[in-house]
Amino acid sequence: MRFDMICEANGIEHRLTTPNHPWTNGQVEWTRRPIKDAAVKRFHYDDHDQFRTHLAVFMAECNFARWLKTLGGLTPHKYICKIWTSEPDRVILNPINQMPGLNT
Repeated sequence: MRFDMICEANGIEHRLTTPNHPWTNGQVEWTRRPIKDAAVKRFHYDDHDQFRTHLAVFMAECNFARWLKTLGGLTPHKYICKIWTSEPDRVILNPINQMPGLNT
């Protein structure tokens, strides 16, 4: 499948949940729900490009501005930067270069 080929090309391990055990999919659903509530359910989009633009802004806010208690009060990006400095083998790309803004 194309998704598996893209994952493999980027060094991403594709894991599947156990069949007939929906509770193992809880983390994905917990992460997906705020995206769906904030973007899909609240707005009407005239085309896919409008949706993609809004989703990109929302995801940037989630990754760079939303502080999460489960990550010790860090944003996902700050948490990855912390892991990168302490365990660089776990992170493939330098997360500092992945920040949106003037360096993009």
